[in-house]
Amino acid sequence: MEPPTSSRLNSRKRRKDGSGPNGATELDGTPPKMSRRSFGLKEPAPFSDEVEIDYSKPYVRVTYEEAMRGTPLDRPVRVYADGIFDLFHSGHARALMQAKNLFPNTYLIVGVCSDELTHNFKGFTVMNENERYDAVQHCRYVDEVVRNAPWTLTPEFLAEHRIDFVAHDDIPYSSAGSDDVYKHIKEAGMFAPTQRTEGISTSDIITRIVRDYDVYARRNLQRGYTAKELNVSFINEKKYHLQERVDKVKKRVKDVEEKSKEFVQKVEEKSIDLIQKWEEKSREFIGNFLEMFGPEGALKHMLKEGKGRMLQAISPKQSPSSSPTHDRSPSPSFRWPFSTKTPPSSPANRSRNESAVTYDISEDEED
Repeated sequence: MEPPTSSRLNSRKRRKDGSGPNGATELDGTPPKMSRRSFGLKEPAPFSDEVEIDYSKPYVRVTYEEAMRGTPLDRPVRVYADGIFDLFHSGHARALMQAKNLFPNTYLIVGVCSDELTHNFKGFTVMNENERYDAVQHCRYVDEVVRNAPWTLTPEFLAEHRIDFVAHDDIPYSSAGSDDVYKHIKEAGMFAPTQRTEGISTSDIITRIVRDYDVYARRNLQRGYTAKELNVSFINEKKYHLQERVDKVKKRVKDVEEKSKEFVQKVEEKSIDLIQKWEEKSREFIGNFLEMFGPEGALKHMLKEGKGRMLQAISPKQSPSSSPTHDRSPSPSFRWPFSTKTPPSSPANRSRNESAVTYDISEDEED
């Protein structure tokens, strides 16, 4: 088998370097829209010991060029990817997605190492082997799962599972006394590199938990876990409960402060509205007041008109001197009854008729 040329590897690497964080190429930064239909699988991937292999057909591996051109449907390119897959996360899923999309027609086989092998060569795991098997089984890109996978791939294992290529990130993986456990796979031209997702790994997740241990311990204590289950001492348990109470008090104080700030803000907004309305009303009131009581207001005109009418009513206009005089008819005489004396007359009457015995009352002639 001819190993893939360095130019092809570099070109593939450049495509992945220009891709998004999940290792998939993106066109113009906007992924194409897809029709609304189901892409998921209905059943988990089977285990390798549950799959029948037709050993009657000879095992002939395909070359890289043949795999890239596309193989017949009944002969997919068998790609193998292995790992621990502890705390299965999006970085694992994206690596398997890249392995599934290496060739047009790919059958992805995933090997998961057992607890014993992992604890000996790498360290303690959070999930046990059955949980890790089950997690990988339910990844949509996986076609088959190999339980108790070997730490180092032997030719016998590759031939047993009829593997064409091995997919893994191209960073040298030193373990089991070797600088790179995939060195012989690379020399045989069977290595297909994938891109590692930065910022997410099992070690990163464990580091977060260790860093925020107190927070998670308090969280689980509040959710009903016992101190024994969390391996927390009696003193730490009481300390966590006290911290939880203090945090609740702080939260209440913070809520009160936020509510008071909101109340003050609402009062300020309402006061501003009231001031604006008062200013508008005050302008209107002052304008109406000046219009009524100002120097040229309506009240002044009303007083002038009223004064004129009162003066006209009190002192009516005299007849003009040039108007013709009418003869004054003699006024009827009136004598005070039961009196022999003449009542005193006014000076005007005395001037008219000083010798008169009787007192005459005359009516004014109307104009």
